[in-house]
Amino acid sequence: MAFLERPGYRLHYRIDGAPGDKPWLTFCNSLGTDLHAWDAQVEALSEHYCILRYDRRGHGLSSAPPSPYALSDLGGDVIALLDALAIERTDFCGLSIGGLTGQWLGIHERERLGKIIVCATAAKIGTAEGWNARIQLVREHGLGHITAGTAERWFSPAFTTANPAIVQDILTRFVAVSAEAYMGCCAALADADLTDQLGKITNPLLAISGNDDAVCPPADLQAIADGVQHGRHVSLPGRHIINIEATDAFNAAIIAFLSS
Repeated sequence: MAFLERPGYRLHYRIDGAPGDKPWLTFCNSLGTDLHAWDAQVEALSEHYCILRYDRRGHGLSSAPPSPYALSDLGGDVIALLDALAIERTDFCGLSIGGLTGQWLGIHERERLGKIIVCATAAKIGTAEGWNARIQLVREHGLGHITAGTAERWFSPAFTTANPAIVQDILTRFVAVSAEAYMGCCAALADADLTDQLGKITNPLLAISGNDDAVCPPADLQAIADGVQHGRHVSLPGRHIINIEATDAFNAAIIAFLSS
C-alpha cells in the first residue's frame, strides 16, 4: 500500500502498470466509492497505460481532514499526487464529483492534463439546498440511513437484480466512508459551479452520461461538451455509476477516445 502524507491526513493511492514508455492515466471516483470502482477499467487499460488511482480523502484507506472542503481542495489533492510521483502530464477520467474535479483541473491546471474524460457529472451538480440537506441527514443519522436511496440513484433495477453481489460490494464500501469526509465533499458540491468557466478548458474532452441517470442526466454532459473548446458527448445505457453498469461500452468509448 502506498500513501501520500498531506497536512492532517493521508491519501491512499495505487499504480497499475510499470512507469516508462506508457502514458499516464489517472482515475478519480465518485462520492462514496473507493479506487476499486475502477477495477474493470484498470483490467482493460493497464496493458497500454500506467494507471494512477486514489481514494479521495476519507474514502477507502485515505484518512479525512476536518470538513468542510472546497472543490479546489479536491483538485489540489490530485496535483499533490502528480507532484509527489513526478508525473508531469496525465490523461484524466473522473466520475460525478471526480468529473467535477476533472473540470476544475482543466480550468486551473490544464497543462498537467492531456485528454479529459468526465462521466455522470455536471458543471454544477444539484443545488446548495439539496447538498446542505444531505449534510444534515448524514450528521443526524449516518451514511447507513441513505444507502437505499443511493443504490436507487446509482444503478438501474435491472442491473441490481442481475448483479446483486456487485451492488452489495459497492454499498458496503459506501457505508465505510468517513461521514466527516462525505459531509465535507457535499459542502464542496454545494458551492461548486463551473458553468461560466467551461470555455477555459482547451484539452480534448469526452463527456459520458448514463441515459437513465437522474442525478446528472445526459443534458448536463452535453452542456459540458458544448461548453468546452473541444468536447464531445456519448450516452450509454444505465444510471449514475455508468462505468460499472455499462462496463464494456464504457471501456470501448474511453479506449477509442484516448487512442484517437
